[in-house]
Amino acid sequence: MQIPNYKDFMSESKRIKILELLKTPEKTGIGNNVTIKGWVRTKRGNKNVAFIALNDGSTIHSIQVVVDLANFDEELLKLVNTGACISVEGTLVESPGAGQSVEVHATQIHVYGSADPEVYPLQKKGHTLEFLREIAHLRPRTNTFGAVLRIRHNMAFAIHKYFNDKGFYYIHTPIITGSDAEGAGAMFRVTTLDITNLPKTETGDIDYSQDFFGKSTNLTVSGQLNGELAALALSEIYTFGPTFRAENSNTPRHLAEFWMIEPEMAFYDITDNMDLAEDFLKYLIRYALDNCYDDLEFLQKMYDNELLERLNFVTNNDFERLTYTRAVEMLMASGQAFEFPVSWGVDLQSEHERYLVEKVFKKPVILTDYPKEIKAFYMKQNEDGTTVRAMDVLFPRIGEIIGGSQREEDYEKLVARIHELHIPEKDMWWYLETRKFGTAPHAGFGLGFERLILFVTGMANIRDVIPFPRTPQSAEF
Repeated sequence: MQIPNYKDFMSESKRIKILELLKTPEKTGIGNNVTIKGWVRTKRGNKNVAFIALNDGSTIHSIQVVVDLANFDEELLKLVNTGACISVEGTLVESPGAGQSVEVHATQIHVYGSADPEVYPLQKKGHTLEFLREIAHLRPRTNTFGAVLRIRHNMAFAIHKYFNDKGFYYIHTPIITGSDAEGAGAMFRVTTLDITNLPKTETGDIDYSQDFFGKSTNLTVSGQLNGELAALALSEIYTFGPTFRAENSNTPRHLAEFWMIEPEMAFYDITDNMDLAEDFLKYLIRYALDNCYDDLEFLQKMYDNELLERLNFVTNNDFERLTYTRAVEMLMASGQAFEFPVSWGVDLQSEHERYLVEKVFKKPVILTDYPKEIKAFYMKQNEDGTTVRAMDVLFPRIGEIIGGSQREEDYEKLVARIHELHIPEKDMWWYLETRKFGTAPHAGFGLGFERLILFVTGMANIRDVIPFPRTPQSAEF
């Protein structure tokens, strides 16, 4: 078998990312030879020269490649069209054109893969976000989704950096679980049983003792309960992983598969919890402003002309803190005709949360002390017997972005609450034992990663801030 001679089409020069060339061209030096590789965004020109906009995903900006047609084979250049992947070797020169400091004058071009302009769906024209969801395998090549995915990466890195710098430990909690942390019931079942011939017990129920784990199991809705176990040994931990909810919801705010960040802290009370949540969110947004400015500027121009102002507004203002009871009083006295009526004891809707943030306080809001009947079993009960030490952080445009609480550390109260909600005690024995053996006050919260990315990018639909969205009737790609 003949071994291909890679030198025939790959330059011996090391590839330089376009971000590096545009950001610090002096490192390479004007007049020096460079090799760049990427995907063609556009090609234009005349009978003598062609101008190629090349992008490799490292930055929102493309670099211009100037091609003297007299020096290249016509058949080769026919393959260099929008969507093609190419390698270019050439000379870095100062650019006379506006909006760019340097360009590359090509001396060699190799085409890794062409893209037939008759069928390639990402031609130089406007595309709706709905259309791009149908071609999620290609949409990262657009400016919009390149920007979103770079911001998503930076936010994930910032999350790990924030907690690491504070001495938290990163814990990997199970994706497959036998418990329902939220008591929501909308969970995806995990099974190896033959669904066309399910084994049954004598009572006619499905016999899960014959399943892989010997019991009924699901995809997790939260890593919190397992995170608490680790916090009651390591003091401060966080989880960051995928979670799943089988709600048949097609709203712009819901996904069936999404990512959650869930810190849990021993020896924190509700005030400590609020302080951490506020500091955490401000840190993340400052990080985005400091490290993703070009992408944010592009998204502001394309989708949300108030984006940068809103991000700076959050970092520059203290969050307002008030009780659920006080918030309900204000909403009821507002005279607003809400779609969902407000009264004490109801779970606040996004329209109520946004009214408080955008109209009343004009800053992020943290609500505390919710009625226990609308909150999860693990939240610490207040002395009034009707409310719990819950907290929700509310943001403009988003509504709730963080939900958390001080956790109930009292064994008897926790058992009583489990019984009230008819949660099988036998399924929670391991969780309850942490309240029997060296219990401690502790607190935590959950931040929906995609909700954060929605806010930071200014995108309107949660399907557009995750690479491959999972929604009802949609599991393509």
